[in-house]
Amino acid sequence: MWKIMEDKHFTLIEQLIGEELPKLTKERLQNFEQLFKIYNSHTNLVSKNDEKVLFEKHIYDSLCLALFFKKFNINTSAKILDVGTGGGFPSLPLAIVFPQLQIYPLDSIAKKIGFIEFVQKELRLDNLHTMCKRAEELPQEMKGYFDVVTSRAVASLNTLLEYTVPFACSTGFVVAYKSKNADEELQNAKNAISVLKCEAVQRIKYELPQIQEHDRELIIFKKTGKTPLLYPRKSGQAKKTPL
Repeated sequence: MWKIMEDKHFTLIEQLIGEELPKLTKERLQNFEQLFKIYNSHTNLVSKNDEKVLFEKHIYDSLCLALFFKKFNINTSAKILDVGTGGGFPSLPLAIVFPQLQIYPLDSIAKKIGFIEFVQKELRLDNLHTMCKRAEELPQEMKGYFDVVTSRAVASLNTLLEYTVPFACSTGFVVAYKSKNADEELQNAKNAISVLKCEAVQRIKYELPQIQEHDRELIIFKKTGKTPLLYPRKSGQAKKTPL
């Protein structure tokens, strides 16, 4: 039988977000964990080793975006684009714990978006708006549309910023989940930061419970101007020839 979230896990989340979790939210988190592990047994959303620490490494880590929300007074009804959401991280934990947020999970792999839509239906999450596309394929009208664009474990910053910055509104933010090599990535992203019209304004460091990985952080970028319309470039170019 799989380990399911208990009171100690809910307490960690409550300490992180600074408020008590409603009963429905706790039930949804437990149901999500069960659904994820059932689905992962045949679809390989994450590795078996990662599944053993699903709460610590994926659910709790996803919810650490709350540290950014508090620091920058983000509106509870903000529109958030999650680029390369994979198995739904951070989108699904955020949608469950912050039901007022409007969250747009984006991924080009149909089975991963299919899982998110399955969970959305099972848990009745009406604040999720899935998109099975690459960032480069998003329509022009979505450029400058989102209050926050985030991404977790997708690419180095000089590539990732091209996937994310164009879609943040003029007062918006890009938040990148990072661990090791963040200093080097920031150094290598100087040209991308300049070209795409943004700046790094804050680095928020945190630790994962019971995980010997002490260098997790959120790197927050703010728009400084209008990103040139040619970005992101056609599929594959950002990765092949980073800015």
